[in-house]
Amino acid sequence: MSGKKGRDKEGCFALESIDFKTALAQFQNLVEKMIIQRTKESSGLYTKDDDEIDYEKFYKTTRMLFGSAVKDQDIQTFFRKIMSNPDERPEWTEIFGCFSRESIGISSASKETLVLLVSEKQQITHSDVIKGIVKVPLLRLTVTASQKGMITVFTEICYFDTAWITGCDFLPNLNYVVAVTESTIILWDYKSKESESDGFVIKPMKNCLLCVCTVTMADNLAKDTILMGDDKGYVYLLTITSDDFIMKQSKTEKVLKFKVMDSESFDMPKRKLHDDWVGKIKYFPTLKRFGSCSTDSINSFVLDDIKRLEDHLPVKEFSVPKGVNAFTYCGKAKVIVTGVFCINITLNGKFTWFSSYSVLLSIPAMS
Repeated sequence: MSGKKGRDKEGCFALESIDFKTALAQFQNLVEKMIIQRTKESSGLYTKDDDEIDYEKFYKTTRMLFGSAVKDQDIQTFFRKIMSNPDERPEWTEIFGCFSRESIGISSASKETLVLLVSEKQQITHSDVIKGIVKVPLLRLTVTASQKGMITVFTEICYFDTAWITGCDFLPNLNYVVAVTESTIILWDYKSKESESDGFVIKPMKNCLLCVCTVTMADNLAKDTILMGDDKGYVYLLTITSDDFIMKQSKTEKVLKFKVMDSESFDMPKRKLHDDWVGKIKYFPTLKRFGSCSTDSINSFVLDDIKRLEDHLPVKEFSVPKGVNAFTYCGKAKVIVTGVFCINITLNGKFTWFSSYSVLLSIPAMS
């Protein structure tokens, strides 16, 4: 607790040492330029020049304006909010990690959009975004995770603080929902009762986690393996067992009703596969390989065995101008389709790729 107070005092002293009114005006001007740039990019009207504002430039400018009063995670979160949805401009206070109650709570009925989940209706605020939808056929479940921290399994809802959730999946052996935020891994026991713990939180994660998927194995052991991608181009491999829930939880710390587990206590191999954000990661059981994509033009798409994350042997990768932002696998055609090219999988396990004629923002799953 004393550590947190110390950091708060440090931030206050940092703000007192600058001309806050002038710095805030310059920051708001920077945000306005970013929104205009992002809007033009979305409409295809933007041309790159020396005035382009990327994350590095935004970070350096914000740090120069506010010094140690702002945290790296808050700068990263603010930037991602603008990049993902420039129409929903974040409040300037969020750069200091301060959120208004209206921005994190459930809005009134007049500001809600209905989202249909089979026979149930759940209300997600119009300023929120669904970041992941996973169907679990064996249990007849549908899992959704919203950007502002709401995880839903049919009628079961978990509202997790103010963390931005970036992806979710289901752990079939442990029977948990896994979700990732920018600095934590959430393991939600959606079957728990009110008097029990809701699950576990693994933290802290050094980089910002952007996507997660389950590695489906043939065995039925009491463990599950997941893959995760972050904003630095790293892909992580994490195996979780039922014993971890007992042996690695903190005796004192809790987040809401979630017990905390130290990320340092896990063996979590990682490997830098891309030079930009990992946009999506997926494991294909029939191929016994995983795929990951990025807007990186050099290492745009990787398709290989999960063993490559540990042995660091060369991986099968494909380079595409402007990178890859989506992909899926068609088992019948034995083809992996991306937004800009297709990979043909031959009987001997080799891969060849050929260009397509259109660029897609998202691709529906194929059977």
